[in-house]
Amino acid sequence: MASRHWVAAVTLALATLSVRAQQGSYPPGVTEEVHVAIQRGLQWLEKNQASDGSWRNSGGYGSYPAAMTGLAGMAFIASGSTPTRGRHWRAVRQSANFLLKNADPGNGVISVPSEEGRSMYGHGFATLYLASVYGMEEGLRKRQRLKRTLDKAVGLIASAQSTAGGWIYTPDSNSDEGSVTVTQIQALRACRMAGIVCNKKVVNKAVDYIKRCQNADGSIRYSLRSGGDGRPAITAAGVAVLYNAGVYDDQPFVDAAVRYCKKHIKVSVDSTGHHYYAHLYWSQALYQRGGQDWDEYYKQACRYFLKQQRKDGSWQGDGVGMVYGTAIALTILQLPYAYAPIYQR
Repeated sequence: MASRHWVAAVTLALATLSVRAQQGSYPPGVTEEVHVAIQRGLQWLEKNQASDGSWRNSGGYGSYPAAMTGLAGMAFIASGSTPTRGRHWRAVRQSANFLLKNADPGNGVISVPSEEGRSMYGHGFATLYLASVYGMEEGLRKRQRLKRTLDKAVGLIASAQSTAGGWIYTPDSNSDEGSVTVTQIQALRACRMAGIVCNKKVVNKAVDYIKRCQNADGSIRYSLRSGGDGRPAITAAGVAVLYNAGVYDDQPFVDAAVRYCKKHIKVSVDSTGHHYYAHLYWSQALYQRGGQDWDEYYKQACRYFLKQQRKDGSWQGDGVGMVYGTAIALTILQLPYAYAPIYQR
């Protein structure tokens, strides 16, 4: 059933893309200037894709090819491209092939061990991306390969869940922290939407973990065991994945987290230390909410990211690198297009 819903969503998105292309129109909030900025960013990503289909960051944070390829790939999915259609279909197909080649046939982890000491980040973003590709892949043999890989990836996520309900940097640590946890929850949601069987108990336990990390002020702290003040970026991520999991504003803890984020997260002011990361998730949460909150946020986000875009079309995000910054900026700016099922309302 979930697989049919995914296919229907993709079909509708592609049909909408075709109509908009013919009419030269954009969804609400998107202007010609924003459209041009998006195209420049996509061109930069495609130009900087490695010959093996990957993207890598450079700098003190490391290259993280699985994580960066997953993030960059989602930017192309959000543009309306699939493994066989759209302006950037080749970038999608090559990047998916790279991740498939780097999926461990034994334990299922998707990572490049020599470059990713913290494999669960890459595994989460790669699984999210491959699940999105799986829902759009037309070739039977490739779909079968994607399904085998995703089945293994979901199994790895389940086995790596800590006794508390979260995840941490490596799959065998039996520990947990917020940023890795939200990445795994969203990956599981994307897989479930695509028709991959996921253990509901794993998701429920993870949602409960996020709830238990909440402080009295509505914020979500770094980890359950850490105590202390909550963090705006993690709180925004928590709200987004709770929406993904079907937990909405009628729950008091979600409402409290949203109020906290509205107070502490501003588009033009980096008050989190992880500005792009915070807005990757806060934008998704607000898009899910819709209405005036989203409309006002998107106007501010467009002004901010257009000013931040570099001459070559890229964005530098959080000091992590251009691939990271460009992928996140593009994901945020393209949310109104609603081409990626995981981001749809």
